[in-house]
Amino acid sequence: MDNHTTVRTFLLWGFSSFPDLQDLLFVMVFFSHVTILAANVSIMVAVKLSQNLHTPMYFFLCGLSFSETCTTMVIVPRVLVDLLSDSKSISVFECATQMFFFFGLSGTNCFIMAAMSYDRCTAIHNPLHSSILMTRKICFQLMRAAWLVGSLVSVCIVTIVFNLSFCDSNTIQHFFCDISPVVCLACDYTLSYEMAIFVLSAFVLVGSFILIMISYVFIGSMVMKMPSAKGRYKAFSPCSSHLTVACTHYGFAGFVYLRPKSSDSFREDMLMAVTYTALTPLLNPIVYSLRNQEMQTALKKDSR
Repeated sequence: MDNHTTVRTFLLWGFSSFPDLQDLLFVMVFFSHVTILAANVSIMVAVKLSQNLHTPMYFFLCGLSFSETCTTMVIVPRVLVDLLSDSKSISVFECATQMFFFFGLSGTNCFIMAAMSYDRCTAIHNPLHSSILMTRKICFQLMRAAWLVGSLVSVCIVTIVFNLSFCDSNTIQHFFCDISPVVCLACDYTLSYEMAIFVLSAFVLVGSFILIMISYVFIGSMVMKMPSAKGRYKAFSPCSSHLTVACTHYGFAGFVYLRPKSSDSFREDMLMAVTYTALTPLLNPIVYSLRNQEMQTALKKDSR
């Protein structure tokens, strides 16, 4: 960080706009958080203990559950503390750390979903040789690449944001250190900085989404060539869960990070952020457990 940064602490205004709802929000966020942790941990335990789930698809699902759990851990505990506290201050260093982990993990989620779509494409295109094409080593390499790219992009974003000069208001109109509410407090936030952050965000969101869509174009073309309706359903059924999770994830993230910003958009972004930090991480285990017979069987077996 540059020496010209004069602000030492920020104030996370967040839900302070709703003083009468603080207790209710605490209860809702707390139970949502506990449910997310329980659901995602159940997925990870089921994949670990069940031999039938030791496949590339469930390896990536386990990695996604872990990453989603870490993402909520970066944001939600702090939100719970702030809902019960009169002091909602956060130091610049803590803010930068929170932003780094949140965007690093969010970027990782995007590229894990891209790896999952590639695995599905490989499994449908070469069902007899998919175990050779998607070895354990390749799966680990794809997972490491997702974490590495997500972390590097996050480092670039945090470096840009916290090399700005914060010398006006220190009140962040959000419940965590998101990009737009933080940079709007800077004195020297110019178009070049805005474009750099947009390009990095687009690289993660649009780049990984294009990879997913390319995989599904191939999947769609291969499924349509199958002679029987039963075969088409069996081939595409595992993909439908992934596609549901991916569309929801990219829909919310794209709305928040890729559309033009204005001073009036912070409230909308904050409401959207509640969804993708407290509700969307719950969608992954629900969709995969409700729509996947193998996962249902493993979860029932582990609960006995």
